[in-house]
Amino acid sequence: MRRGRRGALPRGTAERTLTSVGTSIQTGEETAGPEHDERAQPGGRTQPGECAQPGGGIKEAPLPREREVSRLWHVTLSVSGKEAPLKEVRRALEQLAHDHPFLLTSRYANDHAEIRYWEEARDLHDAAAVALRLWGEHRSSAKLPPWEIVGLEVIDRETYHQRIAEGYGPPPASPVGVHPY
Repeated sequence: MRRGRRGALPRGTAERTLTSVGTSIQTGEETAGPEHDERAQPGGRTQPGECAQPGGGIKEAPLPREREVSRLWHVTLSVSGKEAPLKEVRRALEQLAHDHPFLLTSRYANDHAEIRYWEEARDLHDAAAVALRLWGEHRSSAKLPPWEIVGLEVIDRETYHQRIAEGYGPPPASPVGVHPY
């Protein structure tokens, strides 16, 4: 791997590159050892953003990390359990929609429900973790039935739109809100 380095070029050098860079998994910092950098020879000078290491090596100052970009994930959460009065299920799902503003739509019956919404997360694991906590964390505040999660689908935005375009996506959503099956 060749990577250009910033800074003034040393006298008599036409090009200045680092040909091999090791990465420290723990710190995310890049380091260069004497065997990979011609400037680490005795008498070599460091450039701005670098510091000399014991034994003549040079360590690059850590590069600013780019902020991780979050993505949108379409989540479908299915729950079911013992029968509950429809009015209570509806009221609880409406409260959940109020507490969780990204809720798109909910469908319900007296013994099961399906909740669909968009989640913004770094990756699928984070989106799924939030989805799996949603029902339990809002159970008491929204007075949700004591049902268990029986299904979870998390797909990225591109896959969601591809499914819709090809006609085999999730069943068409009712208008935003809480609706019976």
